[in-house]
Amino acid sequence: MTVYLVGAGPGDPALLTVRGAELLRRAEVVVYDRLSARELLDLAPAGALRLDVGKQPGGGPSTPQEEINALLVEHGLAGRTVVRLKGGDPYVFARGAEEAAALAAAGVDYEVVPGITSAVAVPAAAGIPVTLRYSSTSLTVVTGHEDPTKDHTDVDWEALARLRGTLVILMGVAHLPEITRRLLAGGLPPDTPAAAVRWGTRPDQETVRATLGTLHEHRLRAPATIVVGEVARQRLDWFERRPLFGRRVVVTRTRAQAGVLSARLRELGAAVEEVPVIRVEDPVDGGAALARAVAAVGSYDWVVLTSPNGAARFCAGLRDGRDLAGVRLAAIGPGTAQVLAEHHLVADLVPERYVAEGLLEAFADPPGTGGRVLLARAAVARDVLPEGLRSRGWGVDVVPAYRTVPVELDEADVRRIAASDVVTFTSSSTVEHLVAAVGPDAVPPVVACIGPVTAATARELGLAVTVEAPVHTVDGLVDALVGHLAPEPS
Repeated sequence: MTVYLVGAGPGDPALLTVRGAELLRRAEVVVYDRLSARELLDLAPAGALRLDVGKQPGGGPSTPQEEINALLVEHGLAGRTVVRLKGGDPYVFARGAEEAAALAAAGVDYEVVPGITSAVAVPAAAGIPVTLRYSSTSLTVVTGHEDPTKDHTDVDWEALARLRGTLVILMGVAHLPEITRRLLAGGLPPDTPAAAVRWGTRPDQETVRATLGTLHEHRLRAPATIVVGEVARQRLDWFERRPLFGRRVVVTRTRAQAGVLSARLRELGAAVEEVPVIRVEDPVDGGAALARAVAAVGSYDWVVLTSPNGAARFCAGLRDGRDLAGVRLAAIGPGTAQVLAEHHLVADLVPERYVAEGLLEAFADPPGTGGRVLLARAAVARDVLPEGLRSRGWGVDVVPAYRTVPVELDEADVRRIAASDVVTFTSSSTVEHLVAAVGPDAVPPVVACIGPVTAATARELGLAVTVEAPVHTVDGLVDALVGHLAPEPS
């Protein structure tokens, strides 16, 4: 097989290339460094071997490059599909050439997948264009941390100072005082604009703006990208102005359903911690009752679906839309209706309020001869809807389409929850299982609920609900959270 040297980009998982994502999804082994986002590792198959070979600055635990080379050769010779995930671009101060040379020497096929380098992407996220048409027409990228085993330096800092273009220094925090001294000696004015960007393109990005003469006096920490030149005077900082920038938000939905909510939050600048506290399984009868009901669906006047999970499982049992000839469909909200639409079915009824009470209010009375309703839902749910329909004369058959079971959280999950600012709940079951796992006192200070039923459960379990979405959808939840947390316009 092949070893792929994949550039992971500057930090934001969304900046991975399409080719890189494609390879990760079929990797058997992923060898990654400390700058690789956790979300990228989640792209690999569950059974893929994940090997951390990160190098820590300041003398922390590190895997020697020779061992990394040997690992790649070993797994490559074993015929496995290997992705070597490297921060930025594999060939920009990332030792990708050494790894490629080792693979070539061992006769292992390899491919290099370029990545977006932090030298360009990180300044952009900090609002700094690396070139300007009239004033900054050259770009020099240089390492501030040469191999310590070398007996000489290849960087002529005094000569770089005379270029007077944009200078981007990678891995230069530890040596910045000496770099500054030499750039000044080369003729760069001390008031030359300069900036240092830590964890660029990530939700915890930090930007320090100063001058060449003063930047080293600030408390800077690695990893940081340093920019020196007139471009550092620019403040086109769209990235840090996003309404949820810097907020750490826990998403408790099932892993399969977390994507839409997580993506919206990330677009708005949040750091998302996906900690699924439930998973969806078959009901205890293995779905037998639902299968029988779907087989006889033509005998019902209405099918009522109260969640996307229930809709998906109901639709999976149909042969096609002809099974529903003469049967009308009710969906509790747009998310459930969307699942029907994905199966080429149109909901006949979606209430204005996306709760059981709203659906009951919108539901028509049965015809004079009575009528039958099939309600496919979670195994454990409130009885407001079936009891209300029966009181109005409908015959209601309730069948379990699925059940939710708790996901056991590990210590790392608990720490991520405790370190977060916000927790989002999209169902009562997510509230119940999170509180059962960590207790009410360990829940983040801002509790955001998708609607009144979920909020009521949270309050019953001792949580103070901060945000309750007036529109009971994922978009409504995000909008309500932004309305609560976004800074006031200056």
